[in-house]
Amino acid sequence: MGNHHHPTRREFLKAAGAALAVPYVITSNALGSDEVAPASDRIVMGGIGIGNMGRGDQGAFLGRSDVQYVAVCDVRKGALNQAKGKVDERYKNSDCQAYNDFRELLARPDIDAVHIATPDHWHAVQVIEACRQGKDVYCQKPETRTLREGRLMIDAARRYSRVVSGGSQRVMDDYREVVGRCWGGELGTIKAINVNVGPLSQQCNLPPEDVPEDIDWDMWLGPAPWAPYSKGRCDGNFGTSGGSWRSYVDYSGGGMTDWGAHHFGGATYAVDVRELQPEEIVYSDDNGRKYVTFRYPNGMLIYHNRPGWGNLQVEGTPDETRPAKPLPTYKGTGGIYGDFIECVKTRERPFRDIELAVNTVNLSHLGTVAYRLQRSLKWDVARQEFPGDAEANRFLDVARREPWQL
Repeated sequence: MGNHHHPTRREFLKAAGAALAVPYVITSNALGSDEVAPASDRIVMGGIGIGNMGRGDQGAFLGRSDVQYVAVCDVRKGALNQAKGKVDERYKNSDCQAYNDFRELLARPDIDAVHIATPDHWHAVQVIEACRQGKDVYCQKPETRTLREGRLMIDAARRYSRVVSGGSQRVMDDYREVVGRCWGGELGTIKAINVNVGPLSQQCNLPPEDVPEDIDWDMWLGPAPWAPYSKGRCDGNFGTSGGSWRSYVDYSGGGMTDWGAHHFGGATYAVDVRELQPEEIVYSDDNGRKYVTFRYPNGMLIYHNRPGWGNLQVEGTPDETRPAKPLPTYKGTGGIYGDFIECVKTRERPFRDIELAVNTVNLSHLGTVAYRLQRSLKWDVARQEFPGDAEANRFLDVARREPWQL
């Protein structure tokens, strides 16, 4: 073996000094400008799932001066190339990296945060992996596909000290009036609120078609059961009654979770039970008109599809006005997206913190179980199960294809 010369401390310092003598050019983009924040103040972001809602999320984050957008991921080549082109056009370069596999994007140490808008059956796997990789996450609603996923996502966010925000902008933007009346005291003591939403998801029996070259079908399916390709099975349109992935049980909870995440989010916000979960789900059949009632430990009631009630209709005591309470709202500027970015900087919990988002979407999942079984249920919040109810507990989670386990 030959002799290896190890540099002395003096030689090391001399070499370091020579390196420092080379002029380092700081670009104007790094220093910032009126339109762009300096590099040290920008959040480096990437996007996973860039179709429909993902495209809108990308545009919102890409338009912010305090965000540097560097990577996109999608299993559809067309959507992927379009998303990369959008970023490159914004920065007038070709630096945006495009990935088919989200794990490659998450492995990048330079990325601070990601937004996720894949189909619902992917959310838990990707959010938890993002937390493990040290990324903050903005995840589109409905944040979970099953009841078990919610607790695992909350645990990951807390364990890895990540900012994880749910993505329903409508909770604040669409329901401001009813929320303001409830929190403002003019409706007195609030007793109940109703949510009208549906339908439940259904089985997909579409005939198989040839897989287009544009899509990585096995990766699209991911943890879902294997199924033959069909355009309607994986179409990202916003319908929930057939012909979209939102319609089918292997990928989504149907309108019950898709729009339920919005409506139940507004309802839990209005009656101030965002931090709670119900302890009982009461199933009712009023002459063929089925509905459920969620009973909370503090006595609050949230109805789902109660006959004769409008969406977000409130029962209060208007003759008994109450003092107004300060209303929690977005931080930063720029709506729910700005709220997330501000919390990435400050490490506060966002307006739609993952725990609040899970508490909301769990209503959709709990109601679905009651409708599937056509009976009432008890819910143990601490244990996240239906106590002593093996039949109902079968609905806590679903099997996942390898290697996508939780």
